[in-house]
Amino acid sequence: MKIIDLVCAKGRTGFFFDDQKAIKAGAHMDGNAYFGDPLTPGFTAVRQAGEAISVMLILEDGQIAMGDCAAVQYSGAGGRDPLFLAEDFIPVIEKYVKPMLVGREADSFRTLTRDMEATLVDGKKLHTAIRYGVSQAILDAVAKANHKMMCDVVADEYGLTVSEAPISIFTQSGDARYDNADKMIMKGAQVLPHALINNLKTKLGENGEKLLDYVKWLSDRIIALRTDESYSPVLHIDVYGTIGAWLGHDNYEAMADYIEKLGEAAKPFHLRIEGPMDAEEHNQQIIDLANLTKLIDDRHIDVELVADEWCNTLEDVIEFADKHAGHMAQIKTPDLGGVNNTIEAVLYCKEHGMGAYQGGTCNETDRSAQVCVHCAMATKPVQILAKPGMGVDEGYMIVYNEMQRILALKKAGK
Repeated sequence: MKIIDLVCAKGRTGFFFDDQKAIKAGAHMDGNAYFGDPLTPGFTAVRQAGEAISVMLILEDGQIAMGDCAAVQYSGAGGRDPLFLAEDFIPVIEKYVKPMLVGREADSFRTLTRDMEATLVDGKKLHTAIRYGVSQAILDAVAKANHKMMCDVVADEYGLTVSEAPISIFTQSGDARYDNADKMIMKGAQVLPHALINNLKTKLGENGEKLLDYVKWLSDRIIALRTDESYSPVLHIDVYGTIGAWLGHDNYEAMADYIEKLGEAAKPFHLRIEGPMDAEEHNQQIIDLANLTKLIDDRHIDVELVADEWCNTLEDVIEFADKHAGHMAQIKTPDLGGVNNTIEAVLYCKEHGMGAYQGGTCNETDRSAQVCVHCAMATKPVQILAKPGMGVDEGYMIVYNEMQRILALKKAGK
């Protein structure tokens, strides 16, 4: 089944692009907007509407395969590719990707994505967002050409079996960490609440007291709201390096002491802490996180550490896993480029004793989230992020419903 055309459409994402550099420099938040001058190239405001590009591959029998190009909320930061604006990158797709795909047989996801990943523009790989969306469309095209679900294509090409059970869904609260936690509990989210602890003074507390109080409140709140005592979600808190900012990124004993207190406050629920420190440098981050992970294990502290900062690409995930830097790695799907790299990252983590968290960003689309569900059902990570957006309901619905469709169809023998 040949691909006979490629069509692009400008789209919106489920959140915003935020200029992280300007926010760290003191841009003032007022309502849902930031006031201040943008500092990252390409930004015209500190916060601006997220953009996506829908890539549609037309098959010779008239079927249309779709994927959405999208980039993370903090685009252009931390060595990432530049701000992803549709008007800038639709011409790139039409000039470089369309000729590479049109006329090709939609017969092998791995072959087509390999060729797409190898496409260069001025000696550089295509923007990660382009590779992300195009790979989704390729996966859908191969699935449609072979009358299969996308998860079955992944399973067949990588020698896997599609999960017969749901993958745990991780919901993120944004700053509404109290009200949104209630939504998560009432909907039975298996992992919650992310909590966005990205400020030392206002969210962690100058002595760590604010987060400690929040974890205790969250544990009590689950017990108060749950209608079934068997409901026992994992508590997963992203602290954006604030513990290290408070105690010192290499002050391992002090960080372990505090993390142990958080673990006690979380009981009877299991706790994960994402990004405990940010060494602001790749190699040092691996050293710090590996040392803290070993100390947590040696002291038998019942808390898992999740790698986030400086763990962006497939190569990064492999290095963090090899060095045992964390108990789990967040695999930020848009940052890895093609979803083929997400698949490889999850499988590598599983083969090397690292928990695989197939994550992403609030700044994606419904389509990219759906395709990611298919990748997860084939590769079976520990958890998958509910996305896009920060409102809980919408992202959880999209991911949960797609997963349930797959499970129902597999049970029916389809």
